[in-house]
Amino acid sequence: MPRTDEAEWWFNAVYEAVREIPPGCVTSYGHIALLLGYPKRPRQVGVCLKHLPAEEGEDFFHSGNVPWQRVVNSKGMVSHRGPGSAERQAEALRAEGVEVQSDSMGEFYVDFARYGWFPDRLPSEVLEEDAEEEEV
Repeated sequence: MPRTDEAEWWFNAVYEAVREIPPGCVTSYGHIALLLGYPKRPRQVGVCLKHLPAEEGEDFFHSGNVPWQRVVNSKGMVSHRGPGSAERQAEALRAEGVEVQSDSMGEFYVDFARYGWFPDRLPSEVLEEDAEEEEV
């Protein structure tokens, strides 16, 4: 199904923001929404990541160039998106050196105090502002 221009902008903005999360760090859906100026859209961030293409194709963004695994829910829990999805995300995070704990219910958690990435602004915005100041 084709996306509206607004939806296409949102998907691309989410993917660009997620690409700025450093390796070995995690953030929440809500924080990505906040950084994009839409703090009430954390679920929509999740929808974008759920629909991230698995492989490079017609779309520029795909799971090979958008580190989807670095986004978890506001409690630091890996969200289930389908059979085996939480396990795949936990393994992808572990491969980056992030310690992922599991509880007695089989839920996976990341310690935000240790691995959290919660800047006030996206690094790309800071770089743009610095470049503009140098031009003046």
